Amino acid sequence: MKHQISIAVNTEYLPNESSTTANRFVFAYTVTITNDGEIPARLISRHWIITDANNRVQEVKGEGVVGEQPYLEPGKSFQYTSGTVFETPVGTMEGSYHMVADDGSEFDARIPVFSFSLPGTLH
Repeated sequence: MKHQISIAVNTEYLPNESSTTANRFVFAYTVTITNDGEIPARLISRHWIITDANNRVQEVKGEGVVGEQPYLEPGKSFQYTSGTVFETPVGTMEGSYHMVADDGSEFDARIPVFSFSLPGTLH
């Protein structure tokens, strides 16, 4: 396949930055973006849909990730860590990265839904 981007995410609860009494639950997430396709591509922008346990939805759009627009050769990966804050101990994120390939085509790489939870909240 010419254009194939895979995305893996690991999440981590940050207890030292969180306050359960103030309903402030801070999480870090590390994303690994891999170009499994045949053509180099650049990540241009991101679109996140962030949902907490109260079904409050936030949409976040912006250029690049962590101030960069990584260029991915076939077989290469880019990894970054960012964070998010929820008012509930459980939440989810999903979205897409808008990519431009060296052949001029543009496509969206889907970010599958992933969840955040205070340790011991979910089994």
